Amino acid sequence: MEYHKDRFEDYSLLVFENDNLVAIVPANRKANELHSHGGLTYGGLLLNENRGGAFSDRLFSELIGYLKTTELVRFVIKFRPSFYTAGEFREWHNFLIRNGATLFRSDMSLAIDYQKPLQIAKSKLKRYRKPENEELDIRNEQDLSTFWTKVLEPRLAERYDAKPVHTLEEITLLQQRFPENIQQYSVYKENEILAGITLFMDKNVVKSQYGATTTDGESLRALDFLFITLILKFKEEGKYFFDMGTVSLNEGKEYNPGLLKQKEELGCEIFTQDFYSLPL
Repeated sequence: MEYHKDRFEDYSLLVFENDNLVAIVPANRKANELHSHGGLTYGGLLLNENRGGAFSDRLFSELIGYLKTTELVRFVIKFRPSFYTAGEFREWHNFLIRNGATLFRSDMSLAIDYQKPLQIAKSKLKRYRKPENEELDIRNEQDLSTFWTKVLEPRLAERYDAKPVHTLEEITLLQQRFPENIQQYSVYKENEILAGITLFMDKNVVKSQYGATTTDGESLRALDFLFITLILKFKEEGKYFFDMGTVSLNEGKEYNPGLLKQKEELGCEIFTQDFYSLPL
């Protein structure tokens, strides 16, 4: 996380049992509140192994007991979406509620559950199978600069007057440190890039972190073609979920209906990413 350490006052915690590290809490401080780290998509309490509810309860009690000895007055916890660790999510929900926490935000997170039959819309599959798609070339690239400078940054600037969360330098640094976990797939036609998807990957889940297309790529539905190709690829490889991220806006108070429809047509269903506020 140190690549953006200047943006946050880090207050991450390490939990030891004797001399063994058993849990971490990625976090940053805002005034007199502790927040699940604002520089990470997902947060919560991360354990090195599942040791059952009684251990988790004791760990949580020790953690809260420690925080109450500090000048902090509130702990705001951002969990991973429920499909990442369903059992762990239920445990922490129970512990939080019993200790006086309130659920104040619940974002819609869209993902494909590979344990179920794929539900890609027939219209998208029909376009995916068009003969002219044989002219499209999908590449797994090590260099992210072409996608960043020719597709992602111009598209975000044009459509939303926005920039990617990661600069090209930041995402390149992360990819160099985690080459197996950050992968870039791009679509070309006659050596012209049309679309791309940047993936963050762990053992069981593939997460689409960035996806964008050029104007020419949009007319050819190149991004849909790439998404469906990757969805089928990682199902065949035995992944459990394909995570397409949130559609929520305005701190969970609204959502993007067009984005929701697009992701559901690619076979996603709705899961939740919950946020709790715990007074100390």
